[in-house]
Amino acid sequence: MEKIKQPTDATYAHAIPVGPLGIVAMPGCEEMAKRVDGYISMWRNDRINDIDGYHKDSYLVDVSLPRFGSGEGKGVLNQSVRGDDLYILVDVTNYSLTYNMYGIKSPMSPDDHYANVKRIIAAAGGREKRITVIMPFLYESRQHKRMTRESLDCAMALQELVGMGVSNILTFDAHDPRVQNAIPCAGFENVATTYQFVKALLRAVDDLTLDADHMMIISPDEGAINRAIYFANNLGLDVGMFYKRRDYSKVVDGKNPIVAHEFLGSSVDGKDVIVVDDMIASGESVIDVAKQLKARNARRVMVCATFGLFTKGMGVFDQAVKDGLIDRIFTTNSIYQNPETLARPYYTSVDLSKYIALLIDRMNHDASIEPLLQYHKKIGGKVKEYQEQQAFRKKQEIEGQLYFEDKQSELVVHQEG
Repeated sequence: MEKIKQPTDATYAHAIPVGPLGIVAMPGCEEMAKRVDGYISMWRNDRINDIDGYHKDSYLVDVSLPRFGSGEGKGVLNQSVRGDDLYILVDVTNYSLTYNMYGIKSPMSPDDHYANVKRIIAAAGGREKRITVIMPFLYESRQHKRMTRESLDCAMALQELVGMGVSNILTFDAHDPRVQNAIPCAGFENVATTYQFVKALLRAVDDLTLDADHMMIISPDEGAINRAIYFANNLGLDVGMFYKRRDYSKVVDGKNPIVAHEFLGSSVDGKDVIVVDDMIASGESVIDVAKQLKARNARRVMVCATFGLFTKGMGVFDQAVKDGLIDRIFTTNSIYQNPETLARPYYTSVDLSKYIALLIDRMNHDASIEPLLQYHKKIGGKVKEYQEQQAFRKKQEIEGQLYFEDKQSELVVHQEG
């Protein structure tokens, strides 16, 4: 496992944690939780701290969530959590898990995962010191506002969790972070993943020219514009935006159908473009955006989305890549990734496990996480390193070409002699 440089300030050496650390991996999050736990255990074993229970081989809490034959469930803590600072890690999108109900195998829905979180909180019974729910994909985040006679599911869920004693809710690239207004007196952290995407992009693609003349950041709709601006500002690039023209006279699958994507921005002619969004669902919108960018003569189209749901499978993306519309897709491992997705040559998984570990480590010490949210210098460092590597490779290519030409000249002279 990769080892990172330890902080040099007094945050960890002298600060007293809120309570003994406990990490609860909800079903489907076991692999991510093991990686997070491994990082924290490794870092803490290298620190000097005499607090009892600070140094452990593992901070994972043993829990189980059995089901009755009727499909009803319950949460069970198999060890004491009295006085612990608990972090519950949950992936509400993991559809790969199933349970038996009346002899029928049923896939777990977001509602099932959310109910399991409440079961574990209830099982703790208030004996814990503090509870933080880490929910990378915020439950019901796309139902964050009321347009007509409809439910406000995300706001209701946040209020319910806080009412059960949850102190903090941590999520990544929320569809609309303003939903936190539903719990104004509770902790809500919406964490951006820009730095992790920049690292993955620079590792995966070695021939990018990182300037406004050769690259551009694209927001696929008006809802993602702030995310795109933040991404672009950190790389010193321009931003373009599509807005969705909808037919408000119709409702299809609970929403007004998109008639067209209209583009606002400077020319993308000959540029590499990066489409930045919070999620890829069916893929219809992002593929349509890619099609329009290619029609405007974009050189390459790469997509960076925090959550790859791929609700209609990878076939549509295989075709888009085959047709030359999309070159690469980047999504994080913060939610379930189908093995078929991971096997695609055009797909890159962006690892968030170390970042989540850093967040938990600081929060357990009741330290500000702001240092982890300030990306600009780190991104600048990565860009500088990338450009230096490009310059070095170019120098080697030139020297190699000159050497080859010299050898060719020597051969010609020898033959003529």
